[in-house]
Amino acid sequence: MCSKSHNYIQWAPCIIIICLIISNVIPLYAAPIRTVEAVATKISDGDTIQAVTKEGTKIKIRLYGIDAPETEKSNKKTGHVSKQGEPFGEESREYLSSMIDGKHIRIDIITIDRYRRMVGVIWLDNKNVNLEMIKASMAEAYREYLKEPYRAQFIQAERVARADKRGIWSQGANYERPSAYRKRMGIGEI
Repeated sequence: MCSKSHNYIQWAPCIIIICLIISNVIPLYAAPIRTVEAVATKISDGDTIQAVTKEGTKIKIRLYGIDAPETEKSNKKTGHVSKQGEPFGEESREYLSSMIDGKHIRIDIITIDRYRRMVGVIWLDNKNVNLEMIKASMAEAYREYLKEPYRAQFIQAERVARADKRGIWSQGANYERPSAYRKRMGIGEI
């Protein structure tokens, strides 16, 4: 009798996790909660933009599933640099800007992050902009947060980009992940 109840206790955490997954408390699939059409108005860096919807609402969007090098941040009044940027931070921002700045985009909103930004997949016509940033070696696949249907294609695109040794991957052993850079600098995800 004791051994049987011990087995139930041993399996209880697995059963709880399975129930949470089934009930979507722990989602395994990145399905949009809403789709919004907007015009990209400001490119903050290689993975964060601002846009204005057709209704005139200003929104801030963090690109889902990618992490781009940090750009230098400075005080607008004094010009004092408050945060150093990473190699390829400015190039990443410029690449994203050249693709979408001032253009009509569609945003599949996946979630809202702790900074109250919409986190989403940006589409320019039928082109997945997030995926294009990885293919262009201007951002890495953000594995920690990636879910299907994007996970496999983003990771595969990163493998190809790494092999080409362009952009962020041209740094070889000197490459520092943006998440590691933020941790080292003592800053949260921007």
